[in-house]
Amino acid sequence: MLEMVITARAADLGHGLKVRRVLPYAKRRMVGPWIFVDHAGPVTLAPKDTRAADVRPHPHIGLSTVSYLLSGQVLHQDSLGVHQLINPGDVNWMTAGRGISHSERFTHPDSFAGGGLELMQLWVALPEKVEETDPAFTHYPAADLPVRDEGGVWMRLIAGEAYGMKSPVKTHSPLFYLHTEWQAGASLALPGGHSEQAVYVARGEIEHAGETYEPGQLLVFGDDKDAVITARLRSTLMVFGGEPLGERHVFWNFVSSRKDRIEQAKADWAAGRFALPPEDNQEWIPLPG
Repeated sequence: MLEMVITARAADLGHGLKVRRVLPYAKRRMVGPWIFVDHAGPVTLAPKDTRAADVRPHPHIGLSTVSYLLSGQVLHQDSLGVHQLINPGDVNWMTAGRGISHSERFTHPDSFAGGGLELMQLWVALPEKVEETDPAFTHYPAADLPVRDEGGVWMRLIAGEAYGMKSPVKTHSPLFYLHTEWQAGASLALPGGHSEQAVYVARGEIEHAGETYEPGQLLVFGDDKDAVITARLRSTLMVFGGEPLGERHVFWNFVSSRKDRIEQAKADWAAGRFALPPEDNQEWIPLPG
């Protein structure tokens, strides 16, 4: 059954790059291992504003970032020396582990093609036994990800297993993540098979159990294969879930099962003990506060 509906809060990353922030939420910190959900855009910036909107190098620990574009283009650079463009449908899966830094840069006009830059940025908390694993980065082109059509619903499986598909994306705990496109009037039950699952309305309008939901809303369910979603309009939905990992502490870009580890990461970034991307090391985002 439907457990909760979360409405995204507006946040401004600066210089015109605005996001809908969904997780974490005061009354619901995580869905399965998913601990952070941001929906950026769609946004188109003038050439003079592109450079100012760049996300400068910043650090992470204890999580994997999952970057997925609905439109536009982003350049990822990290402290492992990775230099990778991400295009719509591709997956950038960056595991921070004991520590990594990266930047996200935009170029004009490529970054704002296809109706403007629109990015889904989700984070997955890591199981305790791998929180301090070596940092890693893997890029998965859209062509490598399974897709299927199901009664007016097109879907691409970004990670995990769902609806008879299995993604090649390597994960550290049981989870799934889907990009779905719905024709008006299409209905489909959630995949189930995990303790927690959620539906995020990126575009359009949907109905569940007689109630209507709009863009920016996240519907959180338990393991319910009978939860049916119906699209009232053409809709884009991001569907994800998995198994809980236990309590996690979050500060800025740091996630850990231990408060003292968060404090150590804060001190390390402030003191310059994180490596910076070798091709992007002349500026960085300072520790908040």
